[in-house]
Amino acid sequence: MARASSVLRIGNASGFYGDRFAAVREMLTGGPLDVLTGDYLAELTMLILARDRLRDPSLGYARTFLRQMEECLGLARERGVRIVVNAGGVNPARLADQLRELAQRLGVPTAVAVVEGDDLLPRREELGLPEGALAAHAYLGGFGIAACLDGGADVVVTGRVTDAALVAGPAIAHFGWTAADLDALAGAVVAGHVLECGAQATGGNYAFFGEHDVDHPGFPLAELYPDGSSVITKHPGTGGAVTIGTVTAQLLYETGGSHYPGPDVTARLDTVRLTEDGPDRVRIDGVRGEAPPSTLKVGCNSLGGHRNEVVFVLTGLEIQAKAALVRRQFTAALPPGSRPAELCWTLARTDHPDSATEEAASALLRLTARDRDPAKVGRELGKAAVELGLSGYPGFHLTTPPGPGAPYGVFSAAYVDAELVEHAAVLPDGRRIAVPPAPVTGKPAGVRQELPEPLPPGPTRRAPLGLLFGARSGDKGGDANLGVWARSEEAWRWLAHTLTVEKLCELLPETAELPVARHLLPNLRAVNFTLTGLLGEGVAAQHRFDPQAKALGEWLRSRHADLPEVLL
Repeated sequence: MARASSVLRIGNASGFYGDRFAAVREMLTGGPLDVLTGDYLAELTMLILARDRLRDPSLGYARTFLRQMEECLGLARERGVRIVVNAGGVNPARLADQLRELAQRLGVPTAVAVVEGDDLLPRREELGLPEGALAAHAYLGGFGIAACLDGGADVVVTGRVTDAALVAGPAIAHFGWTAADLDALAGAVVAGHVLECGAQATGGNYAFFGEHDVDHPGFPLAELYPDGSSVITKHPGTGGAVTIGTVTAQLLYETGGSHYPGPDVTARLDTVRLTEDGPDRVRIDGVRGEAPPSTLKVGCNSLGGHRNEVVFVLTGLEIQAKAALVRRQFTAALPPGSRPAELCWTLARTDHPDSATEEAASALLRLTARDRDPAKVGRELGKAAVELGLSGYPGFHLTTPPGPGAPYGVFSAAYVDAELVEHAAVLPDGRRIAVPPAPVTGKPAGVRQELPEPLPPGPTRRAPLGLLFGARSGDKGGDANLGVWARSEEAWRWLAHTLTVEKLCELLPETAELPVARHLLPNLRAVNFTLTGLLGEGVAAQHRFDPQAKALGEWLRSRHADLPEVLL
């Protein structure tokens, strides 16, 4: 597939399982593409697909993708667009078989290849992975995808690869890169990270959304070059926007420090340079790469127990006293021996004084119960809440009747020696090619991080941080990531010196008792925080109100601080 001097145009049509169904057709008809990718997997999705496979061994993949191909496979083949997706989930071989049957039924000749080796559940004991796991999948890199494309695949189906590998793999095949081309690989990984969440790169979930038409943002594409540099853009006439801000926001999403390790390369995010390259075009260059770690990350999903939730509505006056009363009554009403292992009460003061509507005069008291025993979060829990109906606080009612409880999942990350993972490309003709792990030696990029000069002292005004700074946040297992960026050099000077770990914990009291790390990214004029343990055992455990920390950045932007008037 290698054509070392040409540009490779890679588009994205899915950022998660459930993303815009029409995006595949939109991307195929909106303009020229060489490759169309789709990211369907997340930590929670792997648990959902694993449970699907438990019920029915023929399932475990993203069924939406098959329906999209029923509509668009002929169009893709007609236009010569190759497709690379991780929609295989926990059963990629089955999805590939289904796709071949579909192609035959449609009369559209299609060569389908599969990347395998990520599923480590059959080797759980040998590799020392957690007991009770429903799924255990290594994050593979892009070289297996490249082997499939070099083997003539029109469609490549994978299981758990890194999100960025969906872009890095086609680039490896197209440009003929080897594992020694660390800078080029790192550039492709950065481009892949920008594309992986679809419309988040084109104005979706963007802090300054009011500056652009984002009612129906188009999906992004990258023009990749032989040196690993790229231009992020979108098809002409589609909604949204591609700006330095939208690209910066996505680069800060679910990343940590300056080193972004992956199975093929460690990309140095502190070397990324962003420049405007015309309307809706942002160039990414300067990315340096270092050797990858010797281990691969393994996402392990298991059932953590059972949970239930009861939400009490508290209206009008004396909200705190009403909340205290129901807590005392509920605790006393639980029969001996039926108390769940964990009872968590959260009072959301959504009430407003002297409100013109009843809903706006009400607060929500949420009780979350967890236990290994489903009986302890089931009927007796709901019964204890309902029986308070006529003997509790004035105005007692619930948002919904209590349900029977439901199982919840737990995500954990493990690491295994890359040499022990049997990464393989299964080509369209059935040949199976082993993909060796990347070498782990190489010269460090040697980049220095330095604080900018502080902003001179001057008058300040109390105002929301979001007037000056953008933010984006997300989850990595039980940890949260929160990136904050400035839009001017002067604002960056203030941000770098003022938004310390201590200041962040002051602004976000929920984080005060957690280990928090801060990372500087001067080229992006950004700071990125990792908040360890904020999300408990991961999104499936529903540890907090916002279980994926999606809105953590917007909460920070709403907080008030003493901002320099010269910036305002």
